[in-house]
Amino acid sequence: MERYKKEIIKIEESNLRNLSVLNDGLNLSVQTLNKLRKQLRTKNNIFTQEEEISFFKYDKPFINGRIKFFSKVRRFIAEKPNASITKQIKYVHSAIDKLEKHKMRNLEFFQYTRQCNNTLDHIYFVRGKDNIDFPVDTSHYFTDPEFSTSHDNLAAQVIGYDLLSNYYDLELEYLNKKKDNIIIEEVSPAILNGLSWTASKTDLVEIIYALHSAGAIRNGQAELSKMAEVCATLFDLNLNNFYKTYAEIKNREKDTTKFLDHLKRSLEKRIDLDNAK
Repeated sequence: MERYKKEIIKIEESNLRNLSVLNDGLNLSVQTLNKLRKQLRTKNNIFTQEEEISFFKYDKPFINGRIKFFSKVRRFIAEKPNASITKQIKYVHSAIDKLEKHKMRNLEFFQYTRQCNNTLDHIYFVRGKDNIDFPVDTSHYFTDPEFSTSHDNLAAQVIGYDLLSNYYDLELEYLNKKKDNIIIEEVSPAILNGLSWTASKTDLVEIIYALHSAGAIRNGQAELSKMAEVCATLFDLNLNNFYKTYAEIKNREKDTTKFLDHLKRSLEKRIDLDNAK
């Protein structure tokens, strides 16, 4: 969970209008949830009720809520009309209305969650405790009974609601600025024109992580995402998947720092040639 939270925050802080970023978030979330599903089955014999409630009330919904979020945003972008700003704003308002209607259908549970209530946790978040006297998400009956409770999916929907609400608000803010003729654009200095990165993107990611690890920029406090964005702008590249690229670098069987080693050898060779003149 700690590893997942660190990685997902980086993704959430990047460009969520980019489908590849959304796919990265969705894939990471699905893979993590599947790993937890397998791990939970091996712990069932030593799983206390308190641990079970904590997992199904907080941990699983934290991930599942993001699965719902990334999935809905992908669909939102795919169905977004390529039309006037006014029609795009209307489309966002329509998405917000649908979100609010779903919230109202489950208002009682939303209030239970918002008020940090725990009086019904032993029913809502313990497996095999279904009670038809309580409101329940009917999709629960079609899920894995070993990996779901009557309300953990609703808890995930609450988290998804919060993430989507914030996303739609930012989208409206962006569109309203465009409507008011506030031009949003990035102008690159002329000095950057003509620079092109001719090594591989993986090599560039290796350098970015090396600089960050060595504390060469802001004593190591600079955000990796910002460093990647600067390099992408400088060399006119797309580095949206640089977290995945770094994972591939870590998984190399040998020559983990292949490009850095190449740089060192190249510089030493040049110094030797210059000294020999």
